[in-house]
Amino acid sequence: MKGLLLLGLLLLFGGQRSSACPHLCICHGSQVDCSGRSLTSSSLSTSFPAGTTELRLHNNLLISLPNGLLDVLTSLRSVSLHGNPWVCDCGILYLRAWLLRQPASLSSHLGVNCSSPPSLRGRLVVYLTEQEVLESCHYWYCDLALASQVCLFVFVVVQAALLVALLIFLRKFERMSKEARRTTEESHTAGEGLRENEYSNLM
Repeated sequence: MKGLLLLGLLLLFGGQRSSACPHLCICHGSQVDCSGRSLTSSSLSTSFPAGTTELRLHNNLLISLPNGLLDVLTSLRSVSLHGNPWVCDCGILYLRAWLLRQPASLSSHLGVNCSSPPSLRGRLVVYLTEQEVLESCHYWYCDLALASQVCLFVFVVVQAALLVALLIFLRKFERMSKEARRTTEESHTAGEGLRENEYSNLM
């Protein structure tokens, strides 16, 4: 009995969450307007009302969409995605695949252009080939590898500079130690000579 009650509560609250209007968006019936809200891929809601038929995501700061975000919206009839700086690397694969599955009557692909990398700037996401997307992934990895090599080079240079500074300090310390020992020996010798002179005078 308790198990059935708990299941009912979960279904109730789950249903409330799925029908709630996302944060920073405006909902009118089955229309969800999240346009012009400066939303990023990380601040975008991960779920929308189950009965959404029109979704407006244009004029934001989206560079990609989370995997599966639009798949659960089975009633969706219109999506506006233009005016976003889409980054056409590995992260764009889901959006490209979703656009390819949509009927020609659904103009969601219009204005969905690549903002980067430079080789794909201005291209429509839906018309990108899989090879182009994979090459853009390699482009990103090359940048990461180059940055890693630069950081490694800087690290080695800093370590070399510290080693040189340490060697200079040790040589300077050794020279100062020798001078201190020589000064001590000279003072000791001078003291012995003075005592011998005083002893000779007494004799």
